[in-house]
Amino acid sequence: MNTAATTASPSFPQRPGLRPIAQAVSVALCSLALCSISPTALAQASSAAQAGSARQQYNIPAGPLAAALRSLASSANVLLSFTAEQTQAKTTAGIKGQYSVQDALAALLTDTGLQAVPIEQGGFVLRPLPAGLSSQAKPAKDLALPAVTVTGHAPLANDTPDSYAGGQVARGARLGILGNVDIMDAPFNVTAYTAQTIADQQSTTVGDVLRNDPSVRFTTSDGHNSENMTIRGFDINSSELAFNGLYGLMPGTHVPTEFLERVEVFKGPAAMLSGMAPSGAVGGVINLVPKRATDAPLTRLTSSYISSSRLGLAADISRRFGEEKRLGVRFNGSANNGKTELEGQKKDENFSTVAVDYRGDHWKLEFDAYDVKQDQSNGSPLMVYFGTLGHVLKAPDASKNALQGTYAKQRTEGAMLRGEIDLNRQLSAYASIGQARYNYEGYINGTRTIVLADDGRSTGTTYNQAGYTRSISAETGLRGNFATGSVAHRVVASYSSLQTTSGAASVATSANYTTNLYNPNSNPVLAGAHGAVVRSADNAYTGLALSDTLSMLDDELLLTLGARNQHVRQKMASPRAYDETAITPLAGVVFKPWGPDVSLYANYIEGLSPGVTVGTTYANSGETLAPYKTRQAETGVKWAVGDFTNTVSLFRILKPSTVSISNGSALPTLALDGEQVNRGVEWNIFGKLSTQTRILGGAAYTQGKQVRAATASNNGKKAPGVPEWTANLGGEWDTPYLSGLTLDTRLIYTDSQYLDAANTLQIPSWTRWDLGARYSTRIAGKAVVLRANIENVTDRNYWSGRFNEGYATLGAPRTYKLSATVDF
Repeated sequence: MNTAATTASPSFPQRPGLRPIAQAVSVALCSLALCSISPTALAQASSAAQAGSARQQYNIPAGPLAAALRSLASSANVLLSFTAEQTQAKTTAGIKGQYSVQDALAALLTDTGLQAVPIEQGGFVLRPLPAGLSSQAKPAKDLALPAVTVTGHAPLANDTPDSYAGGQVARGARLGILGNVDIMDAPFNVTAYTAQTIADQQSTTVGDVLRNDPSVRFTTSDGHNSENMTIRGFDINSSELAFNGLYGLMPGTHVPTEFLERVEVFKGPAAMLSGMAPSGAVGGVINLVPKRATDAPLTRLTSSYISSSRLGLAADISRRFGEEKRLGVRFNGSANNGKTELEGQKKDENFSTVAVDYRGDHWKLEFDAYDVKQDQSNGSPLMVYFGTLGHVLKAPDASKNALQGTYAKQRTEGAMLRGEIDLNRQLSAYASIGQARYNYEGYINGTRTIVLADDGRSTGTTYNQAGYTRSISAETGLRGNFATGSVAHRVVASYSSLQTTSGAASVATSANYTTNLYNPNSNPVLAGAHGAVVRSADNAYTGLALSDTLSMLDDELLLTLGARNQHVRQKMASPRAYDETAITPLAGVVFKPWGPDVSLYANYIEGLSPGVTVGTTYANSGETLAPYKTRQAETGVKWAVGDFTNTVSLFRILKPSTVSISNGSALPTLALDGEQVNRGVEWNIFGKLSTQTRILGGAAYTQGKQVRAATASNNGKKAPGVPEWTANLGGEWDTPYLSGLTLDTRLIYTDSQYLDAANTLQIPSWTRWDLGARYSTRIAGKAVVLRANIENVTDRNYWSGRFNEGYATLGAPRTYKLSATVDF
């Protein structure tokens, strides 16, 4: 029988080797304290407890009782002693709201047969309730405790986790069907960037936010009309961002950030957790969490300037209604218009969204709707092909406009309804459904240049396209908490569905012209009118998933097991329709041998990707390749030192790959060709180094290789588009010289990488340096924040990455950002 006591205290983290000694000392101290309690001492302890009864905000999720008590002790900075035997196999419904320490303890201990007794030395110790007294009743008189009045509500599984120290990231993130999980309890590498980070860095798109992550790199040129990227060296399409856990509901263009509370990055295949991504992303999941109305009224206006002359205005208005503030409404809207840093190009972007939520007793309902319109005129950034030349040339001036006269018009409308309810203390249910409509027209991908000579002579090509995507996404499920002996279980059963139909121009016209990489033609030949838009794809992805997270050894060991039965139906696939099912499993483990500040974790998880529909630049255009599985094995360690946390991960991902094969015709053929194996190690860091200094970023080493390739000469060669070394490191410093002034900087490094499978075309490494400052003050009684950022301070021209089959993409030139935010 384990009778060792746990003393939870954030102020004195235990050293791993001293934990048994510390536990023994805790038992002795608690025994002495309990033996010495007298009515007078209890009265003194009660007075001390009341003196420290100031309320603060708590957000502790339902789960094992021991973990919840440790979380409360850490948040409240209070000593709390209990034995493993007292909390073994016990769970709590959690708490969320404003509580005093004693009120919070009483709420967590409801129906556990335990109570928290203040002791003369300070802090609390758990004791069994007297016979016949429930944990919701008043304590016995001889304990002289104050009456407990509990306010707030128990958190539901998808309540947004609190921010970590420094405010740049969150303490937890959504792991698909598992709901929100604390970072230290997650058997994966996951980071959730906060609204504070988005605002302070003036990140206007999701892509801007992800420049903080060393495992994320971009495959479309900066300033392009969409943002495609890689995670751990594998592609993610801009249409594959998840919205509150559902795919298919986000714009196919840039996603504005004004309405986002979190940008969560999950690394690794996630078909079991989140379902299959619509275009086959396997490197990870990017989930976007919308803002909700705050308890305090908010009216915030932000004006902005981005070089060369883009002006913006954004509004953020939040209100809650009713005596208990159950109904919340939040509106975000923005308009950004004017010329960009690409000479002559203009962008007009308009965005509006409304978020409505209602907080009932143990249930809530949320509704989100948005409309985003993006018009890009008179130009687009370059994507350059060097396959014909046979080697890579230096990057041109990124501010030069090689495609004057082109335009792109895109619009997306979307809405989602989500509800959750606690059926009882052990069982809850949830459901969500959403729909999105995306339309585009113009020179969406008309940014390609084929270089023919070392002096930059090239052939330019423009493509006139049009199309649409319609998506309906839904999910429903049950979550249960129960215990079998000494093991606590969190079980989830989920069913998800994503249906997409898309159309494209029956004839996507193109036109070629002569130009030069370094001195572009100012009058490119524009492709003629496109054909009528006709339906080109009709796909349905449904999945039934089941998972169980087992908590053992007083929450020191967490084991997550699960599987999803995924059904893929592609009605218009060529040369034949595809209708198959596949099982994707998950096994994850977290072990905390030295307490809650160190987590050892490992996972095995599989991803599933739909077959790629071959584009118009291939001889087998329109053909849909077979779906395929991706497999990941990962292990790592997370440890917190004060307010600073590190994550080190080692991973291996195996994925079938595609390659362009020349067959003697004018166009190559796209085919599945062998496999790609990416192995690597990642180091992520975030938190406070001191009261004035914060740090965010990390580094990654990724080795991508081609194996079992049908083209034998490519076996063992590096995978294209996978730089070995990447690093992102940002820091903030609150200066002591002027109250409210914060300086920040960020370095981004990307190693050299190959553009082609044969490893003949290599773009060099590059480093980008960003600087920023913000000043928080009050003017005429209003809170004001002034921000200034310079991206690419040195104005370096560089090839930033690889797109499609061998196209090099350009980084953005030096960019200035200014903004002023006022709270009314």
